Amino acid sequence: MNGEGGPGAEPELVRERRGAVSVVRINRPEARNALNRAVFVGLAEAITEAEADPEVRAIVLTGTGERTFCAGLDLRDFAEQGSPGADTADAMEVFLRLQNGEVTVPMVGAANGAAVAGGMEMLLGCDVVVASPGCRFGLPEVTRGLFPGGSGTTIGTRIPLAVALELILTGELIDAARAYELGLVNRVVAPDEVLPTAVALAERIAANGPLAVAAAKELVRLWATDPAAAPGRREHWQKVVFDSEDAREGARAFVEKRPPVWKGR
Repeated sequence: MNGEGGPGAEPELVRERRGAVSVVRINRPEARNALNRAVFVGLAEAITEAEADPEVRAIVLTGTGERTFCAGLDLRDFAEQGSPGADTADAMEVFLRLQNGEVTVPMVGAANGAAVAGGMEMLLGCDVVVASPGCRFGLPEVTRGLFPGGSGTTIGTRIPLAVALELILTGELIDAARAYELGLVNRVVAPDEVLPTAVALAERIAANGPLAVAAAKELVRLWATDPAAAPGRREHWQKVVFDSEDAREGARAFVEKRPPVWKGR
């Protein structure tokens, strides 16, 4: 898989195929799985390839170890090299789509440790999130003289505004129980069950009609973030999905009492 380093070095981003699911793992445990240029590029490659492969119907995003899912931007890398530049412009564009929930393949986050700053923003971009009880979540950028520059400031569309403002303005972290209570995560399971549970959810999503899933994913997010644009996109997807071969196959499979065979068209 992808990543940088010398001969024998561990790759900084690892990919694994599990049927229709692509498992993508940030592999920098010594740096709390922080985001550097190699990870940005690796994530972009993994997402771009998944979006281009009709056999990949869901992505699971996780991190190595049980201490940290992702600590956000690698501040050491940032201090030495500044913001990612023109050499990573394409990768950053894909990363921003990830943070904004705009990746066309459904994404399941497997938070096996703390998810803060950019790590938290990646989870906001995931469609479903599984976490372990010891996880902590937050957007502490203001404590470093920054602010959530990705999707963090959209958190008020997901949770009560007063809570969103408290989290961002104080920079304080919340635990997994509070995140579940607020609806930021979907499941809280034992640490050794985080990845299996996330993969099982991804497989369940992947078993459904891909056109229908794509339509539902886009529209649910659009109604929450840009309701004025949602009716037009709904009309578009109604024509695409309800006139598709998959829609007819779904009906036939129901009548014939068999699993559907999706073609994605």
